[in-house]
Amino acid sequence: MRGRDLRKGSTTRRAVERVSLDGEVVERRPRRDWLATEEPLEIRLHSAGGMPVPVSVTMRTPGSDFELAAGFLYGEGIVPSPEAIASIRYCVDEARDGAQQYNALTVRLSPGVEFDPSSLQRHFYATSSCGVCGKASIEAALGPACARIDDPVRVSARLLPSLPPRLREAQALFERTGGLHAAALFDPGGALLLLREDVGRHNAMDKLVGASLLGGSLPLRGRILLVSGRLSFELVQKAARAGAAVLAGVSAPSSLAVELAEEAGLTLVGFLREGSYNVYAGGERIVE
Repeated sequence: MRGRDLRKGSTTRRAVERVSLDGEVVERRPRRDWLATEEPLEIRLHSAGGMPVPVSVTMRTPGSDFELAAGFLYGEGIVPSPEAIASIRYCVDEARDGAQQYNALTVRLSPGVEFDPSSLQRHFYATSSCGVCGKASIEAALGPACARIDDPVRVSARLLPSLPPRLREAQALFERTGGLHAAALFDPGGALLLLREDVGRHNAMDKLVGASLLGGSLPLRGRILLVSGRLSFELVQKAARAGAAVLAGVSAPSSLAVELAEEAGLTLVGFLREGSYNVYAGGERIVE
């Protein structure tokens, strides 16, 4: 029993009842359907010579958990480079015969990398729908400052509407469940470079940024970031921190997201649909 695998998959099969309406006829049939798995993940931070400190609990879709943790800590300004991370490991539950606890992991920092636990009070608990919930103050919600983006990349005005269909085609888990957000990375020619899915918008972004961090490909110069949902302040902040010059989404941005995009020098595109979209900031990067 020791070390047995208690890991849950990214999808879960459940019994449902399918109701079909055809005129006055109501038909009900039992069936089995795929759901996106939603589970809590506790991220603990362990600096050299100290004790592990819980820094966040987020509701996420299992999978790419190490990338999620790395991307979250990068966005918080704690981990500036992959070298700052000594290891990432799932916790062990001694009460369950030493089984790995796949809903909790510890990020061990390299010697010399320090952090202030009080700075992480800004969000210990984050739901899958909103990563800013529960933050102690407006100042804390703004998080670490983003350096202004100086990227001369140019994107074709006609290319952008072609990206959402490519995103959907690559969303394997969404195709199965219909219940996941995605964050994807494209080059200026429209080639899909990287994609991550999760029940939470900010988790999908953290997974993508974390994968880029651990792969040594930050900052994301010359790249286009596309997200499947609305453009919140936090997504703009994460994109700016990662150095992406262009962030696009299929839905609307918030007012604070637009203000931050302008301050950070980021090109922000919303309501990206076939044949039209809105440019809220940085329109000089979009060319005919």
